[in-house]
Amino acid sequence: MPDPRPAWHALFAPLPADAPVMRKPVLPPELRGNPSSAPIAGWEHLSVQLSAPGTGLRHVMFTLDADGRVISGGDWVLYTEGKRGIHENVGGRFEPDGRFLGTRWRTVSEQEDDEDEARILESVSSPPSEADIAAIKALAEEVLRRAGEV
Repeated sequence: MPDPRPAWHALFAPLPADAPVMRKPVLPPELRGNPSSAPIAGWEHLSVQLSAPGTGLRHVMFTLDADGRVISGGDWVLYTEGKRGIHENVGGRFEPDGRFLGTRWRTVSEQEDDEDEARILESVSSPPSEADIAAIKALAEEVLRRAGEV
């Protein structure tokens, strides 16, 4: 059976041309100006959230420091296959020397009709592959470009 998800609904898939990038400060308004918040003043999240009926969700997010450098980010997809829920993601931090340190996760859960909560059937983590690292860096560049940061 072919995958019913749109092409953008997979880790590292190209984003639709019309997908908006949302900007949000890391600090909520009530903490801005608080001296203890000074180390993260000016930091912001750039994110793209996508969904389509019956397919699930995809969330791409990167955090920028006050100098506009990407310091962390990831790509998350959630979808269903029958009664199973699938959550895949790669996330981590970008080091000043260009390395990406993160984790790749795949979690499968299942929920019966008469259950309130889903049972986790498997949850597997692994280091991201070299291809994953190249893809997350390319995705970060794309989101920055769209946000007008590069």
